[in-house]
Amino acid sequence: MKQSLQLKIGQSLTMTPQLQQAIRLLQLSSIELQAEVQEALESNMMLEMDDGDSEQKSSEENSNREPEGKKEADSTDKVTDLNQDTMPDELAVDSGWDDIYDSVPNYAKSNTDKNSYDGFENQDSSKNTLREHLEWQLNLAQINDSDKVIAMTIIDSLDDDGYLMGALEEILAAVEEDLEDVGIEEVEAVLRMIQSMGPAGVGARDIQECLCLQLKQCNVDTFRLEEAKVLIDNYLDLLAAHDYNQLMRKMKLDQEELTEVVKLIQSMNPRPGNEISDAYTEYVIPDVYVKKVKGVWKVELNTDGIPNLKINSTYANMIRRADNSDDNTSLKTHLQEARWFIKSIRSRSETLLRVTTCIVERQRAFLEHGDEAMKPLVLHDVAETLGMHESTISRVTTRKYMHTPRGIFELKYFFSSHVGTNYGGVCSSTAIRALIKKLISAETPNKPLSDSKLAAILEDQGINVARRTVAKYREAMAIPPSNERKRLS
Repeated sequence: MKQSLQLKIGQSLTMTPQLQQAIRLLQLSSIELQAEVQEALESNMMLEMDDGDSEQKSSEENSNREPEGKKEADSTDKVTDLNQDTMPDELAVDSGWDDIYDSVPNYAKSNTDKNSYDGFENQDSSKNTLREHLEWQLNLAQINDSDKVIAMTIIDSLDDDGYLMGALEEILAAVEEDLEDVGIEEVEAVLRMIQSMGPAGVGARDIQECLCLQLKQCNVDTFRLEEAKVLIDNYLDLLAAHDYNQLMRKMKLDQEELTEVVKLIQSMNPRPGNEISDAYTEYVIPDVYVKKVKGVWKVELNTDGIPNLKINSTYANMIRRADNSDDNTSLKTHLQEARWFIKSIRSRSETLLRVTTCIVERQRAFLEHGDEAMKPLVLHDVAETLGMHESTISRVTTRKYMHTPRGIFELKYFFSSHVGTNYGGVCSSTAIRALIKKLISAETPNKPLSDSKLAAILEDQGINVARRTVAKYREAMAIPPSNERKRLS
């Protein structure tokens, strides 16, 4: 092969480190951004938090600074006054002990006291579990060591809802390694002991047994208790199918009596384990606030979630221009990275504000009237309006939340596809879901609307939507089908 030199001209797109950093910060949520900022503060000496109080404090200290001669004179006068013989034995104070400290400790106050204060130090941050609750009850019971081993094995086999996952034979095989001469009858006896503990229904192997255990622990004078036991023991499949006519025939009850029995069964808890396990509430911190001021919708960034950074002037002044040493080069590198980081955060805030403002302008009808007035909107519409790429809009609207007078919504919530209408317009899928939910909430309990009927009602209103589309929207809202929504009254 003959070697030769060739000259070519071409264009290629290369992502600089600054651009990569800006894109990465753009798609972070508020919590992730705070963690990223904290990591940058720990790794970059040039970055520091800008509290905005340092200059104000220094100016106040300079203005309040007194001459040294005056300070010495004042201190001399104070010492002279303190050495006077006319000083009383006890100096007067403008407050008493009881005005500052409680005369009775908080823990000694009665729980019924409305003014009692339960401070943070008295709060129990530990999470209660079903296993700990059952183990606590087991320690109070007088049982031998063999039964205790079987009981702990059964407790470990319970799921979060309180149901026994494994079969009794599996539990017997697990305890046979530690115990001898143990039969299935002993395992069943220990299981019945656990089922008698609280919460009612724990240790059940299916929903039928769970409801039976809860009904057994009800008071004997509970209204319709015997009928409820008969229904659970014999006709639970008919109740699950909402076949109330056949239930009334088999149990020889009229509609009012059957309604009372079903109401008692519905008061039971099919997941007894949830009564013990604590569920912590997770709060959403909005990234932007939207409110109406003098008839105009205004968008404001949540500054509490945006860190305010600045360059550390002490380290920045240590940089020397003509110095090429390793230390000076490191300072220059950290300074440049700090400037890029601050610029990327500002760019993130500006882009978020622009995108949110565009969304509010498009969805003003939703803010005024609710979900039924939601307009169709896709990422391309916002990208074309702002002159950005769709991927940028997608990153901005991911895991970002907007606080509105109607609640807190993720920015993705305002984007939805459209469906054509008979009048030549379009209707968003969010508005259609709101209409379906409204129709179902107003339906007759004993004659619920089917998906076909819902599609026909929407078609009468000018919205062309197929039955399978109605079923898809209904399932997305976790609404059961018509046969499962049927009620007696």
